[in-house]
Amino acid sequence: MKRLILVAIAFATISAVLPVSASPLKNSTIQTDSSSGYANVNGIKMYYEIHGQGSPLLLIHGGGSTLRTTFGNVLNDFASHHQVIAVEMQGHGHTVGRPGNTTFEQDADDIAALLKALNIPQADIIGFSNGGSTTMQVAIRHPEVVRSVVIISAFYKREGLPAAFWKNMEQADFSYMPQVYKDAFMAIRHDQKALLAMFNQDRERVVHFKDWSDDDIRSIKVPAFVITSELDIVQPEHAIAMSRLLPKGRLAIMPGTHGEFLGEVLGKQDSKMPQLAVAMIEEFLTGVSNNK
Repeated sequence: MKRLILVAIAFATISAVLPVSASPLKNSTIQTDSSSGYANVNGIKMYYEIHGQGSPLLLIHGGGSTLRTTFGNVLNDFASHHQVIAVEMQGHGHTVGRPGNTTFEQDADDIAALLKALNIPQADIIGFSNGGSTTMQVAIRHPEVVRSVVIISAFYKREGLPAAFWKNMEQADFSYMPQVYKDAFMAIRHDQKALLAMFNQDRERVVHFKDWSDDDIRSIKVPAFVITSELDIVQPEHAIAMSRLLPKGRLAIMPGTHGEFLGEVLGKQDSKMPQLAVAMIEEFLTGVSNNK
């Protein structure tokens, strides 16, 4: 049961900005291989990194995470074909947090504002766990900035997760947050209070999550690839139902646990599954580009 709670914390979405700043990019395609900085986004300074060249591909990490704890094992692979924009959402990693409750809708508005600040009119978006829920809300609220979405291990109704998940989330405290997430946060920002605030915001957002309607999901008109794991906390039946609601939905169910096929930091680290996952996603993105 404790393992279930540990996995549950990965769903929570979780800040003092380090002394780094960056001007908005002038072009949608970066001319250098790598850059990083902060953009003024809806009253916060959002941290981002840009790697590679090509069509814009935005990566949104999971709850309690940083861009590297979620995507560290696949970021360079994606950057070999794309201009990857990897972000850290409010309260996570380098990015300052807002006081009060957080919502997926606010995070979606932040993503849209970031793309505008970087002068990127449209991007493919990959979101994992809480980042997958944010990705759906970007497509719902800001369809003009989205070319396609890859929704990984995310849910849109409470019934998509087992009843034990919700019970355990109500009881979870800071001691259940995976140590590797704590260490990653503290390595970036040595602020225990900010770490605890991130945990509490993430937990509260999930505990008080209210279902989205089927019509919300049907409103996502862009090509959408739903991916989950066979042993994920998101039940496969939920992912199947979601993929069928999406007008241009595709589906894959991968082996392993939550995020394992991506090389997420809580999963198996010597697997070849991340290369397979990247190849599968790249084929989807290539199909989107060819059919545009």
